[in-house]
Amino acid sequence: MEGGAETRTEDILIPVSEYLASGIHIGTQQKTGDMARFIYQVRPDGLYLLNIRMTDERVRAAARFLANYEPSSILVVATRQYGQRPASKFAEATGAKAIVGRFVPGTLTNPSLRIYCEPDVLIVTDPISDEQAVKEGVSTGIPIVALCDSNNSTANVDLVIPTNNKGRKALAMIYWLLARELIRERLRREGKEEEFVFNYTVEDFEAKL
Repeated sequence: MEGGAETRTEDILIPVSEYLASGIHIGTQQKTGDMARFIYQVRPDGLYLLNIRMTDERVRAAARFLANYEPSSILVVATRQYGQRPASKFAEATGAKAIVGRFVPGTLTNPSLRIYCEPDVLIVTDPISDEQAVKEGVSTGIPIVALCDSNNSTANVDLVIPTNNKGRKALAMIYWLLARELIRERLRREGKEEEFVFNYTVEDFEAKL
């Protein structure tokens, strides 16, 4: 099956068809050694396909990891245009802080800046376009969670979520899923999972055309 999701539907967070429809598994025509383990196959047109099962597992792992932090201490960054609305909606839904658009150098390292902040964990939409945020996260020693496509290096990433990090629908889906599972995990730890409600749709997270 395309995307490497030869698995029972009940074993994953959403139906395989929804993952495929969002294009979350469609990578680029470049492959790094770092991302090779997340790649299922290469299409005839040269696009690498990411393994949906591994994406699903990493979303769960990231939700468990992020649940260790106070919501306001999580910073999500998105320079890429189609990532800005999904990142902002993730922050809105989970209580995290978002910086979208241009990331001002020194935001995490220069206390004299008005916009200076000290998050405990950083989420980046693309380690390439969000390179400055990654550099500052590394220099301050905070863990970094990153959405990584087939062409990304993961050298400075602590937790990789393999995904198409360029497509409008794919970015909406991955941030929607991560927000949903983070909230679910928080309630689980409080013994209140039966109270879980998530009042956002994937469409709420989609950047406008």
